[in-house]
Amino acid sequence: MILKLNRIALLNLLILFTSCNGQTAKQQVKTDNKVEGDIVAELGKSIMVVYQDNNKTYWFGSWKSGVYKYDGKKLVNFTTKHGLLNNRIDEIKEDQLGNIYFSSANATSKISKFNGNTFTTLKAVPSKNWKLDSSDMWFKYSYGNTRKVYRYNGTTLFELQFPNPPNLSNPFDVYSIYKDSKGNVWFGTNPVGVCRYNGKSFDWITEEDVTEFRNEGANGVRSILEDKNGDFWFNTEYRYSIYDSLTLKSNKFYSRHKSIGGLDGKENSNLDEYLSSVIDNNNNLWFVTYRNGVWKYDGVTITHYAVQDNSKDITLFSIYKDKNGALWLGTHENGAYKFNGVTFEKFIY
Repeated sequence: MILKLNRIALLNLLILFTSCNGQTAKQQVKTDNKVEGDIVAELGKSIMVVYQDNNKTYWFGSWKSGVYKYDGKKLVNFTTKHGLLNNRIDEIKEDQLGNIYFSSANATSKISKFNGNTFTTLKAVPSKNWKLDSSDMWFKYSYGNTRKVYRYNGTTLFELQFPNPPNLSNPFDVYSIYKDSKGNVWFGTNPVGVCRYNGKSFDWITEEDVTEFRNEGANGVRSILEDKNGDFWFNTEYRYSIYDSLTLKSNKFYSRHKSIGGLDGKENSNLDEYLSSVIDNNNNLWFVTYRNGVWKYDGVTITHYAVQDNSKDITLFSIYKDKNGALWLGTHENGAYKFNGVTFEKFIY
């Protein structure tokens, strides 16, 4: 009788063990499912942003057709059907572990994370926990005059709301985010100027050139760039010197200098606001305009590069410098372009 019971107990244990192993194997298969994406022959027409990750793989974020991955051999398209949060991609960033993040102006309180196999959606937690850490990642919030931004610490996506700028109560959006050489985070807004967050205080620049309305609308600060001298360019004709504390004369943390003015050299130029900028490996500044091509400033001379398709100027979104120093453009209707040292030519893989 005892032997019979022991056999029954042993059988039950074997069944339990087999069952548990079966569940574990099933879960492992589910966890290891890899999203393959769709292999395509070309990029979508509207490319908003270009990014190269630490594995030298390129990512192209589009206006309507998701994101494209190019590893040097094949071009793969990921969309919402593969788990991407939204088919419009405004930002692409990478963390220290190699995870890729995608944010969209069309998605509220969420961003997508890709671990190389699958997409997961990070949902933001409303918070007042403003903090500055070197490993944190910052993302733009969806548009709607919300005065909000995201901070991600590797575990939690925080949804943060800005305090009002001095003497201003206007609603606003964040159009650009930039981390400077000292670790401060800058936010370009529309239409209340530029904010520097140093972990303790919010310091605002609300000069006319970063808040003014033109042609019955506000362009907003879409580009922030720190040059080799530590001065800042906020997509305007002015250049700003920044200090760690208030200057004695002006009671401000910056000095404002008239700089290159309109890119075309005209006194009343429409080319003193631009969408995107980078500094190349030779310390040249590159500026992208929506309708008037790309402009390079070497500290003395401004050079214009027309970007064309079939001899017609095309509209542009952004400029990006990859790991090798090559310059890329995202365009409104013509895919991506790459600089060959002389001109920008369309990327065809």
